[in-house]
Amino acid sequence: MDARHFLGLEPTDDPLRWRLPVTPAVCTPGHFLYGGCGLAAGIVAMEAASGRPTVWATAQYLTYAPTGSVLDWEVVLAAVGGGTTQARAIGRLGDKEVLTVNAALGLRELDLSGTWVEPPQVPPPDECPLQEFPAMFADTVLDRVEHRVARGRLFSELDGSPGSADSAFWARVPGHLEPSAATLAVIGDYVSGGVSQPLGRRTMGRSLDNTLRVVRLVPTTWVLCDIHMHALANGFGHGLAHLWAEDGTLLATASQSISVRLWTENTTFVRPDSATSGTSGPSRRT
Repeated sequence: MDARHFLGLEPTDDPLRWRLPVTPAVCTPGHFLYGGCGLAAGIVAMEAASGRPTVWATAQYLTYAPTGSVLDWEVVLAAVGGGTTQARAIGRLGDKEVLTVNAALGLRELDLSGTWVEPPQVPPPDECPLQEFPAMFADTVLDRVEHRVARGRLFSELDGSPGSADSAFWARVPGHLEPSAATLAVIGDYVSGGVSQPLGRRTMGRSLDNTLRVVRLVPTTWVLCDIHMHALANGFGHGLAHLWAEDGTLLATASQSISVRLWTENTTFVRPDSATSGTSGPSRRT
């Protein structure tokens, strides 16, 4: 399964136009399109239209695409150069713009490279516990990503005591043997879940934007999402994640700003031994 089929993104006769049925499989428990899937869909469409890989992409979310709707995508190749294409993909419901994804795509040859950050020292995936999740997260995109806590607290352990702003988890999307920019966009949207860790309180967030910067794609079954929350002020949180392959290769960075609210419902968590898969907890876009 590639990213296009994971999302259910449908091509049309026009290579610059696509359709995304907003099914539960790409939605949040709040019954609207998951932000990472929106960014991923824009990336898939622009890579197909330009014939070039993503270097950088950012999505700004203007409104919601509810479950059961169909999002129409228009790709604009705004500037096409010898090595780089500047493009945007606009997702609309009828005449209403839902989100816009801007991107640079391309590949340049240069005999210089380097990575100047280090992956965290954490246990391998099979030694990390599955994250707990509420039953209401079943049959959503969050139920399609296996989530193993490598650093930080399980959601039932968030007892109100402050913790570290740094957390990490291993993620994999069954059927995706090699990462793509679109797959990393889905995993990168978990940055908003990191707000709960330093607060020690379960939160839910609405992403205002998602930005993905692709470094290098290498084969890996698991992706380590290493989250660093920077600040929370005036109801908005800001954070960054480094996305690592199992061999320590830096795949990409993901960042976003989030409108944060406290999770006030009395949530019952499903323990990993009774869950069919692990997902993120309630600090998501709901």
